[in-house]
Amino acid sequence: MEPLETLLAIEEIKRLKYRYMRCVDTKGWEEMETLFIPEATCAYSAGHYSYEGRDEIIGWLKKGMDRDGFHSTHSVHQPEIDFVDDARATGVWKIEDIVVDTDFDIMISGAAFYEDRYVKRDGDWLIEHTGYDRIWEQMESRKDRPSIKLTASMWSSGGASSIPA
Repeated sequence: MEPLETLLAIEEIKRLKYRYMRCVDTKGWEEMETLFIPEATCAYSAGHYSYEGRDEIIGWLKKGMDRDGFHSTHSVHQPEIDFVDDARATGVWKIEDIVVDTDFDIMISGAAFYEDRYVKRDGDWLIEHTGYDRIWEQMESRKDRPSIKLTASMWSSGGASSIPA
């Protein structure tokens, strides 16, 4: 690829990964379907959770995350994107995440590195494989911190804060 084409492809892949993370946090499962090839694979948490096929991957994510009490934020940065050829690329991303689960009264936080593979089909970059290995992860009971309260939720308050202005 020419240098300008390379830069444009990198930006397209970045936007693809950012959309994936937004769909995870907003539970945008239908949109997420458009980000994977049908035969995609995943290996989350050093392969502890591995699935084959877009439907299996999204089904597993929905099973664990598609509840009003599940709140997450995933931030990816430091992308290292390399091209195998004009239609195939790899990416390594640093991720930091926080989960607040009010159903189980826990908070999980951690950091990891995603390792992805991308393919270009019909002019669009799509995820062929995604997965991460944890650098660290921690979980704590929210009951141990009696003053902690969730003051806004996209699912229970429409995203509006209950803190008085």
